[in-house]
Amino acid sequence: MDLLERLRAAARAAPARVVFPEADEPRMAEAMARLAGEGLCVPVPLPDVPDAAALAALMGARGVKEPVARRMLAKPLLHGAAMVAAGQADAMVAGVVAPTRRVIEAAGLAIGLREGVRIPSSFFLMRFLDGRQMIWADCALNVAPEAADLADIARASAASAEALLGPARVALLSFSTGQSGAGASVEQVRAAAELTGFAGPVQADAALNAAIAAQKGVAGGDANVLIFPSLDAGNIAYKLAQELAGAQALGPILQGFRRPVCDLSRGATVDDIVDATLVTLALG
Repeated sequence: MDLLERLRAAARAAPARVVFPEADEPRMAEAMARLAGEGLCVPVPLPDVPDAAALAALMGARGVKEPVARRMLAKPLLHGAAMVAAGQADAMVAGVVAPTRRVIEAAGLAIGLREGVRIPSSFFLMRFLDGRQMIWADCALNVAPEAADLADIARASAASAEALLGPARVALLSFSTGQSGAGASVEQVRAAAELTGFAGPVQADAALNAAIAAQKGVAGGDANVLIFPSLDAGNIAYKLAQELAGAQALGPILQGFRRPVCDLSRGATVDDIVDATLVTLALG
């Protein structure tokens, strides 16, 4: 069964509650109607005024008094995140209007990071015309991650891959494979690989092609999780894959938070919103 069909079946079996703080945006409204109509989730409306549970969740998370919490929750993104934190919704999907930094800010303030996670990160579920499906990270959030940050991103992405794709085969990408090159970025990737035990540094062709991996003297060649050394590399790569290879890029899906949050691309189509919601719910 195709991954998205499997996620649809799982969603129908136990429809989750999802808050969409940008419900008035036409694409989002159409996606919500489709999700509800197909029994894939239960869209939770954003009340005009925050209730006691949302207020208590934000006050507990940030240590602020009620008047301050009320002012903060006047922002729809923060209100939606507080509803997730309060258990009034199982996930939040946003980003077709708001920039990434605002979605991250809301999730960080109200929901917070999972235990042991240093930084939030994001991934795209890349779906290619030949049937391949992969996790690519971080293509939307962390600009210049240090070695410890890359390690955090790799661990979170492996967990996301296991939830969606099965066993995670992680490659930390570089312009160098093994000991063939040097430089600050190579050493950073090498350090992250040592922290995690994942393959790296490895060039993209060796990460994806077993014959090339063998020629270069490294194991693998069948990675389904690619960790990019910088936002430059990851963002450029996923957009090239979309435009030149016809790949579908679902996300960015945020990872590292206590509860599921999706930060959509502002160019997301209705289909993208529906599919990204399904992916987000699978990580709950």
